Amino acid sequence: MRIMPDNSKISYSGRIDWRNPEEPVFVYPCTSAGIRFTGNSLRICVRNKSAYWDNYLGCIADGKQYSILLPQNGTASFDIVLQPSKDNEHNVLFFKRQDACHEMSVLWFETDEGSRLLPPPGKPARKIEVYGDSVSAGEISEAVQYTGKCDPEHNGEYSNSWYSYAWMTATRLGAQIHDIAQGGIALLDNTGYFNGPDYIGMETAWDKIHYNPVFGDMLEWDFSKYIPHVVIVAFGQNDNNPEDYMKEDYNGDKAARWRRHYKAFLAGLREKYPEAYIICCTTLLEHDISWDNSIEEVVKSINDSRISHYMFKRNGCGTPGRTNA
Repeated sequence: MRIMPDNSKISYSGRIDWRNPEEPVFVYPCTSAGIRFTGNSLRICVRNKSAYWDNYLGCIADGKQYSILLPQNGTASFDIVLQPSKDNEHNVLFFKRQDACHEMSVLWFETDEGSRLLPPPGKPARKIEVYGDSVSAGEISEAVQYTGKCDPEHNGEYSNSWYSYAWMTATRLGAQIHDIAQGGIALLDNTGYFNGPDYIGMETAWDKIHYNPVFGDMLEWDFSKYIPHVVIVAFGQNDNNPEDYMKEDYNGDKAARWRRHYKAFLAGLREKYPEAYIICCTTLLEHDISWDNSIEEVVKSINDSRISHYMFKRNGCGTPGRTNA
């Protein structure tokens, strides 16, 4: 039985490009599609577009998680391994493990004849949104043997948004998650590591669905589609590339400019989400404390009781690599 992606019994989460309802495009990590059904088999067909690295589709089938290697560019279908069940009822979640190193379109699902689609479980009332970099995206989160060490050489195989703090926090709090996270991204354009040498910052990407120019024109996001209760703003880690001006001259023009833009970013979020709690932070990854001091300075200057700054006990000095960051 062929099931098209726009079937109302499929439960989606995340910023998704729905311009073609029969080919929804997944861009951000943690974007997902859940399907409940009775039957003996399940197949999914997707189209992948890769910018870099190997790309993987995440799948949790009846509680068992594994990854599926996608084609670099093109269409492919995959049989899903189902666990035995007395009533032949199955619950499968497909999700985007990685950031905009690739974009993936869902084309169809297929079950055996005689199977039935079941209503999806209700979504949690709570909603969280995260704006961040590779740590927020769960990049290299599966390289557990490198915990507390420098990152290993990799080609995308260790990245898994399911183990990002963003998704784990949402799960533990019983909340939906939109994870607006991109490896290497900084706040400002022309800094950080994403899309070098023409670096794109979060100030450009934050209000988009598509933001990687490899895949075409940028597309604006409709913020009315998802109103979070809590927003986590977690960048400042990659902003010291190509120059750590905050460390070198905290009171200089470049540092002051960053703080102005950070303040403007928070103001933009507050305009979109007047009632949300906004939590600002960085990570355990090694970085100079001047970046955290700047965030603290900005948050205090705003004087908004629903905007706060959180510092971890090992903030900025806990690990040289991203595993367990």
